[in-house]
Amino acid sequence: MLNRILSNDPPRNRILAALLIALVVALALEPFLLPGVKALNVAAKVLVFIVLVASFDLLLGYTGIVSFAHTMFFGIGAYGVAIASTRMGAGWGAIFTGLAFALALSFVLALAIGLFSLRVRAIFFSMITLAFAAAFQTLASQLSDVTGGEDGLTFKMPEVLSPGWQLTEEPLLGVSLDGRLVCYYLLFVVAVVLFLALLRIVNSPFGRVLQAIRENEFRAEAIGYRVVVYRTISSILSALVATFAGAMLAIWLRYNGPDTTLAFEVMLDVLLIVVIGGMGTVYGAAIGAGLFVVAQSYLQDLLKLASDAASGFGWLSALLSPDRWLLWLGVLFVLSVYYFPTGVVGRLRSRRGSRADPAPPVALVAEEVE
Repeated sequence: MLNRILSNDPPRNRILAALLIALVVALALEPFLLPGVKALNVAAKVLVFIVLVASFDLLLGYTGIVSFAHTMFFGIGAYGVAIASTRMGAGWGAIFTGLAFALALSFVLALAIGLFSLRVRAIFFSMITLAFAAAFQTLASQLSDVTGGEDGLTFKMPEVLSPGWQLTEEPLLGVSLDGRLVCYYLLFVVAVVLFLALLRIVNSPFGRVLQAIRENEFRAEAIGYRVVVYRTISSILSALVATFAGAMLAIWLRYNGPDTTLAFEVMLDVLLIVVIGGMGTVYGAAIGAGLFVVAQSYLQDLLKLASDAASGFGWLSALLSPDRWLLWLGVLFVLSVYYFPTGVVGRLRSRRGSRADPAPPVALVAEEVE
């Protein structure tokens, strides 16, 4: 039964399985394990980035497409909910309307990029997607009447998702059952559904064709598959899931602005998470997002403790200063790439004791054609 839910793609490594189970349990019980605003915000950000990174990995890891426009679709989802909620007021109708328009716009833009740009090779396609992303960010910043400009948009959510709403007056296990908790579990359910949907896509015959294109585009074309069509469909699916991720973030923050979802720093974070978790593995998005977001959120606190402990050593205390957290985050990234060149998931799956990997995608696709 569990194998069916995981689309016949189990972790294939005991350590990886344990990490995934620990991550799911931690996210499911986080409000009760670590009560507090910061911990809940970190967990919600992990959920959003799991969906966003998994959608990007469908492009990069499974299809071999390097796109810098992914945060554009992330921003479209967030702006869709933000603009609709600002104009229509707090309500589920505003959320669904904004999401519907955002998905439609993402579909059109992804189709346009796919049809006009996917015939362009390598770096030229990446530059085109970067131009699209930069143009959309500039547009969002300048259309202040619609998007709020640089200040962004602050809006309200339905009452049941608002912190002021209370399910019961009595707390459960010390945790208040309020609208913030309902909003978190809404994000949790959506993230799980989208994650399992992407896992099903990459393990379907369609997903095997994408992997065949990634490994040998010319051979995939030779055995009868229209590469441009498959890459365009992959781009559209990836864009739609990224739009959902943007809507999730907007619902949680009740705010959206250009720097929140459209900044190039967000794209860099997504790239780092893909590399850390492992390209071409949906599980890598979950592991990578968990590790990166937690490190990014708590590294300063850990460095402060280490700096205070080393206060007797001036040079060491200065080196461990919380102000240098970006330096240490970079060091951790370099070490992770050095010791896990194929990502955490790739390294664990290659360990002795893992189940044998399936046949190469090109071979599987060729067998289906025969």
